[in-house]
Amino acid sequence: MMTRKVTTEVREAEEIRRRNAELERAVAEAAAREERLRRELEAALARLAVAEEAEERLCVQLGELEAEAVMQAVEYQEHVRALSERLAFADGMVGSSRPRSVAAGVAGNR
Repeated sequence: MMTRKVTTEVREAEEIRRRNAELERAVAEAAAREERLRRELEAALARLAVAEEAEERLCVQLGELEAEAVMQAVEYQEHVRALSERLAFADGMVGSSRPRSVAAGVAGNR
């Protein structure tokens, strides 16, 4: 009987050691997985910071380009207005220097 009890206790001890080894492996795997995920998270956060900085730079550049485009549009409008005024003045000068019969004939041909 004593031998049977010792054998049972030995089996139980072996089972406990086996189970303990499995749990230790599971803990080590979980720790390794946690470390890998932590590194991945840190890398993702670093990429996010880079993307946010790039977005800020792009927004600044876009604002500068929009301001430049507005200035160019204003300058273009002023140039067109000046050309229109010159054309109207030149047309007026040509019209006033033409004899009336020629001016009427030219106006009728338009």
